[in-house]
Amino acid sequence: MSTQKSTLPVHAKSTPVPTARKNSAALDPYAAPDAYYGQSHSPRQVAKSRTYSAIDQSSHGLLGAGVFKKERRLSHDATGNAPRRYLINVDDTLKTLLAREDTDHNIQITIDDSGPKTIPLGTAASGGYRRFDVRGTYMLSNLLQELTMAKKFGRKQIVLDEARLSENPVNRMARLVKDQFWPNLTRRIDGSNIAEVARDPKDWTEHPRPRIYVPRGAPEQHEYYTRIAKEHPEMNLAVIWLQDPPDNEEYVRDLNDAPGLLAIEMERIADTKDGKPDYRGLPFVVPGGRFNELYGWDSYMETLGLLINDREDLAEAMVRHFCFCIRHYGKILNANRTYYLCRSQPPFLTDMALRVYDRIKHRPDSLEFLRKAILAAIRDYYCTWMSKPRFDPVSGLSRYVPGGLGVPPETEATHFVHILTPYAKKHDMTFDAFVQAYNHGTVSEPELDLYFLHDRAVRESGHDTSYRLETVAAHLATVDLNSLLYKYECDIARTIRAFFGDRLQIPKEWHVAGHPEVETSSSWDRAAKKRRGIMNNLMWSEDKGMFFDYNTVKKQQTGYESATTFWAMWAGAATPRQASMMVAKALPRFEVHGGLVSGTEESRGPVGLQRPNRQWDYPFGWAPQQILAWTGFLRYGFEEEAQRLAYRWIYMCTKAFVDFNGVVVEKYNVTQQISPHKVEAEYGNQGGDFKGVATEGFGWVNASYVYGLQIVNAHMKRALGAVTSWDTFSKMTDGHTPIPEAPTSVHVAPHVREAARSAGDLPHPHHDSHSAAPGSTHGGSDGFSNGKVHHEV
Repeated sequence: MSTQKSTLPVHAKSTPVPTARKNSAALDPYAAPDAYYGQSHSPRQVAKSRTYSAIDQSSHGLLGAGVFKKERRLSHDATGNAPRRYLINVDDTLKTLLAREDTDHNIQITIDDSGPKTIPLGTAASGGYRRFDVRGTYMLSNLLQELTMAKKFGRKQIVLDEARLSENPVNRMARLVKDQFWPNLTRRIDGSNIAEVARDPKDWTEHPRPRIYVPRGAPEQHEYYTRIAKEHPEMNLAVIWLQDPPDNEEYVRDLNDAPGLLAIEMERIADTKDGKPDYRGLPFVVPGGRFNELYGWDSYMETLGLLINDREDLAEAMVRHFCFCIRHYGKILNANRTYYLCRSQPPFLTDMALRVYDRIKHRPDSLEFLRKAILAAIRDYYCTWMSKPRFDPVSGLSRYVPGGLGVPPETEATHFVHILTPYAKKHDMTFDAFVQAYNHGTVSEPELDLYFLHDRAVRESGHDTSYRLETVAAHLATVDLNSLLYKYECDIARTIRAFFGDRLQIPKEWHVAGHPEVETSSSWDRAAKKRRGIMNNLMWSEDKGMFFDYNTVKKQQTGYESATTFWAMWAGAATPRQASMMVAKALPRFEVHGGLVSGTEESRGPVGLQRPNRQWDYPFGWAPQQILAWTGFLRYGFEEEAQRLAYRWIYMCTKAFVDFNGVVVEKYNVTQQISPHKVEAEYGNQGGDFKGVATEGFGWVNASYVYGLQIVNAHMKRALGAVTSWDTFSKMTDGHTPIPEAPTSVHVAPHVREAARSAGDLPHPHHDSHSAAPGSTHGGSDGFSNGKVHHEV
């Protein structure tokens, strides 16, 4: 991923509050910050005491046990009737709070601080005269967060509901994801911000400047950005046509002398006052606050959470961006920067599009949206994944093998000092001179070529980096990629059959030479069946009970135990018998305190100064691995395993959130019980470096949290709200949960199950009514009946 830091202002966004609401007493105590510190804190309202007859704990969550029960007892005024509210001078209280409690001076209040863990606050009902103690790390850190947000909104004095301090932590984190994190991770690219987002901190040229590259097929964008550049010469914006085709290796290498942003989808809006066509960039969600680009598989994972939070507008926009990228750049890019033109990322477009379609299918344009997405996926399949060098004709499987020359340009050359320095000495050249000569082919080093071929492949896989892939990635037909392509094949087949009369006409602009002008489901069914057979023959280990990556050069399995084995269950590529064996044999090797670890310690091998940890290896766990495994287990009827794993992950995230000032980060050490967010491996951890309050979280962890909450049952949610570990919860329930409640909105339509059984793809699950994950069915695609897709979230 890019290391670009965002220069855009952070804007909080929430559901608009009706303008008629004048009385602050009517405000939801859990309202988003712009509503809570906006409308409720006008100069006339702030000094008034607001009263409530009750707070609906069934809506806002039970506080659980232990410290939260203690805090709840303190949450009412002297009458015992109304929830307590505090009258607070923001600057003074913030200064006092940090001086007392932030003993390590990082502008956070955590369990690492050794302060008294208490601060007295005056109640609004008494005009600040009557004071009560706010106690404990969680409530004090929430107070710090609230004061920090109030200050950002320019408030000098506030009336603060204690409910915001003692809120059930599961509810609080889920609320922040919906009301703050998603809006603060949302970006657009257009004339309003192009000068900021197009500027690249990795532009190491002599004259860095913002640049936007526009594909030949989007002349309206070239005209638009040219107008913006002329109207605002102070931007120093360069608007440049992109070569067609844009992914020639020499051309992309030479673009490194003038790197820039690649145009993505825009929408037409009202003309300017001068009658000129005007446009606005479609929104998208970035992985973390420091990014400004549209990323590949991050966007899919984020979509899962966005749909749960009713943000199908953002999810739809990202599908449209991907269609634009495939149409004009030939692939879904790693990200929309020029140095990514030869590189894609794990393909999730069909599942992403079908999930969005199910949410917008009432609209008259929804079928056209789905048609365009499937056309784009077909082209991506043929051009990116089933063409050399990514496709291996001998095995019939696909690999991550992006194009490119020289040192990966998005990483500083100094990142590879230990690799490149010996070659520079060999050629008696300075380091910089050697890099320049090597990149342009004036010196030849085949061994170095192979090293960077594998390095680029690791980056395209999204799993950068891991000893599973290091120095071998481009030779591997991975379980993850081929599971995704199996799902592409199944999704495309069933969508063509259900929506397009089993005949999908391929327009000229989407047609790939040498492939049909009319697609039918039968060819895609055959492709899926073939891939599934090859995966069973070459990747499946009966002895280990899991799938392994296949080395297409050595013609053997790698034997590296990776959580990507469960992707075959997510895609429906595993047989019922294989799924059962994976749960029995493979799962125990990956399940740890916080969910699933990326790979086993045995496969990773020893680490030390000469062989440091890689972030996609043991002991680290990532949200995508959890999400796809949960979905796969549910698809095959393993509800208890899915719920247990989701519980472990949510507990770990919640515990860090409670203990460390609301932190939500990119990845976790899932074997660490006390501070799992403290990850020291390669690139560190994104999302933990904030002052006072975390405003974005991290995209796919945000999504995994709200997605996982759809899987665990109400009994589990209550225990999670009390920050109860899985081991304790399991003992409290005699080692198992009560008779399972159906995971929220998680099931497969009956006709889908029957169709799958008739094809011999599904067993008869024990709990027939909920054997798939939200929005999923067996075979990695939506269920079909009478020409309709059932894709329930």
